[in-house]
Amino acid sequence: MQKRRLSGRRPLLLALGAGVTVAALAAGMTSAFAATVFSDDFTDGNTSGWSKSGGTWTVDGSGVLNQSNAGSELARQFAGQTSWTNYSVQARVRPTSFGSSSALVGLAARSTSSTKMYRLALLGSGRAELQAVNGSSVTAIGSASLGIGAGTWYTLRIETSGSTIRGFVNGTQIASGSNSLAGAGRIGLVTAYASGGFDDVVVDSSGGGTPTTPPPTTTPPPTTPPPTTTPPTAGWPTPTGSQKVDATIPVSGTFDGGLKRYYGIGDGGQSESQDPMFELAAGATLRDVIIGAPAGDGVHCEGNCTLINVWWEDVGEDAATFRGGTTYTVDGGGARSASDKVFQHNGSGTVYIKNFRVENAGKLYRACGNCSTSYQRHVVIDNVTVQNTDAIAGINTNWGDTARFSRITIVGDPDRETSICVKYKGVPKGSEPTEIGEGADGVNCLYSPSDISYQ
Repeated sequence: MQKRRLSGRRPLLLALGAGVTVAALAAGMTSAFAATVFSDDFTDGNTSGWSKSGGTWTVDGSGVLNQSNAGSELARQFAGQTSWTNYSVQARVRPTSFGSSSALVGLAARSTSSTKMYRLALLGSGRAELQAVNGSSVTAIGSASLGIGAGTWYTLRIETSGSTIRGFVNGTQIASGSNSLAGAGRIGLVTAYASGGFDDVVVDSSGGGTPTTPPPTTTPPPTTPPPTTTPPTAGWPTPTGSQKVDATIPVSGTFDGGLKRYYGIGDGGQSESQDPMFELAAGATLRDVIIGAPAGDGVHCEGNCTLINVWWEDVGEDAATFRGGTTYTVDGGGARSASDKVFQHNGSGTVYIKNFRVENAGKLYRACGNCSTSYQRHVVIDNVTVQNTDAIAGINTNWGDTARFSRITIVGDPDRETSICVKYKGVPKGSEPTEIGEGADGVNCLYSPSDISYQ
């Protein structure tokens, strides 16, 4: 599979000091569920931001970090801050060779030294094991026999929250337990008597809150609690003007529409393969735009992108399609009159939707169930108001997709007809995915009753 490449970039890293609150962060991190504090896909061809301990590490032409010395007793690359506490770290990992049944290729979290960490290891025996490692002492928190094989990509994720440590392989939890080995520490990529490749490393808050430094030993003075975030306003903004668009508008960098209405692409219906109104290059931002009708296929993101305060008055084919990249953020705005779906996720990675309003729609989000490439996809939805909408998210559980929900407000649904999370079985291109269930399960659909409120 050819890797979808982003423009070369250095790792994104944000260190949070003691006393820093989520409310004090930049707009992209206003939600504790939407804070990506570190990411690296190695498309810049180097390991800037990482520190090596043992092994032979190189980035190949496809943007994969490889450790090629299968004879190395313990090879590691570390990144991040030793003060990070509650977080999740995820990476794609491909074992290339195992020297023995106990050899491993894996991912680490809360590493306090080169030999003290939590480790999710793919073993030569075919098992995946979540471990607490302290020097030569290795304690298994849990494991599963998965038939791990060389040459296959696996998505590994470690979630840390307080003393609770959880390990996931391809979106399925294989281990969970309480352990007090380390309360804070860096992330790591690890091999032992094995070789392997690593890609698409992301650290965010999905383990239990934005990474923070441990609390000070003395009690800090009391502070004023941050204001409560209210659901997005029910009113749609008034356009400052209107502009008819005859051809797709390419965007690189930032496009600020000043809340002008843009319209004129496509037929206003659900016909496939319409041109988008805006096409965003990797890393682009679209903000303060009202998209009127007809709107064609809305917005296309060809790589990582950010949509800030974008409003769709009448969704045509889709409001936005996320096609390439690993991280996409929708912050503010709203969409209405989408007979099918609002956001279509065709590429890999994670879509963050926050502070948003959706009305009269089929689904707010759908992970593609029959695209030509079957990625594992994730969505994090926070502080969203939903009205007259069939479902909030649809995901493919057989591919390890996940959907996380918090602060969801559903308006005008006394019979609880809006589905929160619909599960599908993804299929190859040319076939139709089948619905296989819905509702919270603690693995793919992640929410509790307190995350959903009705008005």
